[in-house]
Amino acid sequence: MSISIQTNYASMVASNNLSVNSAFQTKTIEALTSGYRINSSGDDAAGLAVANGYRSNVAELTQGVQNGNNGVSTLQIIDGGLSNISLMLDRMKTLATESASTTFTGNRATLDAEYQTLLGQINRQASTIGLSSTNATNATTLGVYIGSGQSTTANATVSINMSQGKVDSGALGLAGTNVAAAAPVTIGNVVNGVIGAGATESFTVNTAAGASTFSIVGQTGDTATTQLSELNSALGAFGISASLDTTGKLAFSSGSAYSISVAGAGLAGNGNHGVNTAVNNGAMTYDTGHASTYTVTEGTTAAPISLAAGLSDAAALASINSQLKNAGITDITAVADGSGTAGAYSLQSASTFTDAMTAANGGTASAAAVTAAAGSGNGALNAITALDAAVQNLGKVQGTVGAGENSLQYALDLANAQITNLSSAESQIRDADVAKEAANLTKAQVLEQASVAAMAQANAAPQAVLKLLQ
Repeated sequence: MSISIQTNYASMVASNNLSVNSAFQTKTIEALTSGYRINSSGDDAAGLAVANGYRSNVAELTQGVQNGNNGVSTLQIIDGGLSNISLMLDRMKTLATESASTTFTGNRATLDAEYQTLLGQINRQASTIGLSSTNATNATTLGVYIGSGQSTTANATVSINMSQGKVDSGALGLAGTNVAAAAPVTIGNVVNGVIGAGATESFTVNTAAGASTFSIVGQTGDTATTQLSELNSALGAFGISASLDTTGKLAFSSGSAYSISVAGAGLAGNGNHGVNTAVNNGAMTYDTGHASTYTVTEGTTAAPISLAAGLSDAAALASINSQLKNAGITDITAVADGSGTAGAYSLQSASTFTDAMTAANGGTASAAAVTAAAGSGNGALNAITALDAAVQNLGKVQGTVGAGENSLQYALDLANAQITNLSSAESQIRDADVAKEAANLTKAQVLEQASVAAMAQANAAPQAVLKLLQ
């Protein structure tokens, strides 16, 4: 190679290597100080994409673990409320058993007062934990998103089906039960049948608030017990409970005025209807074509009831109840009698009363005044039967809650294991090998220093040309 002053090739090579070695040293220092092998997309684009996926999954699972812990806490709160209700059922069973004995010489009214208080407490507890007709917050399918599934819809959510989890007195089949003397109302010859798969049974409930109809559709594998539980879940909103009497017929109980009718293809005796005969009741008929006047008497209080012609059933019932209240009679309630016949009403009360049509203005006058006899029977025996069913229904809900707690715990264990493994996988790609980078730093420092020294020598080489000019 010729000696040149214009171009110092050796210096240029040394300069390039110095730049490379300086960049190498900078990269090594960056890896050591950040702890990461990949500090920019250019370091390892493919590896960064994979590592980001792992990190995203870890972020999802970390929040999923928090969701799961919150879900477990919710179920534990529910479980505590269910345990309290279970203890109350035990006390109610004790009261009912005490009252059912014919040798009991105490006051059954005192026993029933405590019994009714416990019914109220069950409703309060059920509402508090979101499993009642008035607060059904948790009476649904609870979905706890944990993540880590194949997609957001596949294996990522733990579902706890609490849709049949209401535990208020109505849903448990206890609304209207007592340990005194009143027996539940049996509707015609509606026997303990099972609604066939695919068949629909309609229930129309008439209360002071009006008429409401709901249906139960038979499912494959249903039993009378499971369908009775579904029926009570719907009736709970009306303060009515259903049970099976000693003859196997459907029986309904409530502390308020009501009537109910059954229609469909699933139960024997469809079309039968009944009113709350557990209390005093009387009939009232109204001919929509004529104005009518009635007199309802309770003790020394008489309430004249006047109905104009042409009123609908809803308007007539609202007018009757309003006129009763205005007359000072607040414990008699008028409801449709459940027969489906227009103008056929039932007056119901815990007190004895009479009602009679005094003028029909062209209509047909009713028979003489009707005085309904007080309900009779041993309500305690029916309460024991209802409590047995309530304990089983409550146990099913507790089983659902317990299974849900276990399912969430299993999901949490898996999620925590996945967080650990995914973090490890991300670390293998993204984290710096400190020992390797420390060795590289030493190497880079030596190379950089060698490059500087070599460059100094290369820059001094052209000066040798001066010797040739001497």
